[in-house]
Amino acid sequence: MRKILAFYEKIKPYFNKYVIVLILFGVLIVFIDEHNLIRRMRYDSKIRSLRKEIRRYERERDRALEQLEDLRTGSEELEKIARERYLMKKDDEEIFLLE
Repeated sequence: MRKILAFYEKIKPYFNKYVIVLILFGVLIVFIDEHNLIRRMRYDSKIRSLRKEIRRYERERDRALEQLEDLRTGSEELEKIARERYLMKKDDEEIFLLE
């Protein structure tokens, strides 16, 4: 108890009305307000993750567009996809599937 009283006596000169108002304002900004600092940090984190997801989908879309352009222009690419995905073959060929 004496330590608490000694600590209180040391900090007593610093507790005027301006310091108390500043502390209350800080608590309001960090914890209580509707747009508080903690909620804002969560929103910023969510925005960063959504931007990463947008970039990932844009890269995926670009790859799909490139593949579509290859399919439209080149018959070799079309034949490759037909053989690999749909197991198509020419009349004089045989296909062996290895698993």
